[in-house]
Amino acid sequence: MLTVPAPPGAHTEVQAVCAAVLATLLPHRRTLDTGHDDTPDAFPAQLRQLAAPVAADRPIVFTLPGFPCKSPNPAKVLGHLPDEGERLALRFLDGLCARIAALHPPGARMVICSDGHVFSDLIQVPDRDIDAYADALRTLIHDEGLTRLEVFDLRDVYGQELSHDAKRSLVHERYAPPLDLLRSRTRGDEPTRRLYQGITKFLFEDSAPGAGTRSARQRGARRRAYGVMQRSHAWGELIAAHHPGAFRLSIHPQPRGSAKFGIRLLDSPDVWMTPWHSCVLEHADGRRELLHRADAERLGRPVLRQGRPSHFAAG
Repeated sequence: MLTVPAPPGAHTEVQAVCAAVLATLLPHRRTLDTGHDDTPDAFPAQLRQLAAPVAADRPIVFTLPGFPCKSPNPAKVLGHLPDEGERLALRFLDGLCARIAALHPPGARMVICSDGHVFSDLIQVPDRDIDAYADALRTLIHDEGLTRLEVFDLRDVYGQELSHDAKRSLVHERYAPPLDLLRSRTRGDEPTRRLYQGITKFLFEDSAPGAGTRSARQRGARRRAYGVMQRSHAWGELIAAHHPGAFRLSIHPQPRGSAKFGIRLLDSPDVWMTPWHSCVLEHADGRRELLHRADAERLGRPVLRQGRPSHFAAG
């Protein structure tokens, strides 16, 4: 087969576009690393992920696991449906794709891999609430005209016939790492240990106060955290199989050198906070910040959108 050589300078041009796209993402990087003055060449894995679609003149596809459901803790969120936090986060992601399209004319699209059903039994949120959240998320994307976004969940993989428990079992059995291996990584790898601690904290905060003593709830959260990490890895592998060659984003902090790139959706005082574990406080100067509901309530008044609680406004 005859191979047509690339025109002079083509490789350099691809590198320049990849670096420019990554430079667009870097200000929004979610990380626990010290120092935030990184340059694109500090992320060779991400530059490699970008190189293939840029060289082929194809749209860049981003996959972002997240947007699972609202936290079951009423001290954190306004309810079980998407609100101003999700609306702003989705608009940010669509706008990010628009900015990248200005650098790479074939454009970019974001696949939001809504993972609530993957974790439902572990995070103790009913599957019906997760369905309602995911359906409302799709409606929100449509109503806001966010044409560069799409939602992918277990219904797209296994259809509507199987039960949610059966779907979770299939994902876990096929893709989840052994528990002993995960425990070993948690003991020996600092980023994995931080992830385990962060997930444990969320699960403990979201556990029902009446579900045993504080120490029993802490033990349960630690046990379930390993299950969440197993399923998270499994979901990532499934996404990779269904969206090969995509640029892998994460809502969790990611260290330099990771295959995934941590992305911060909105401003918050906590690097782990997401729109589905919090609500929005709009300050008097227009700045929006994610806070737990109990904190936002003390600082602002409730605002309704389409008859439902949306966020809080200060001043």
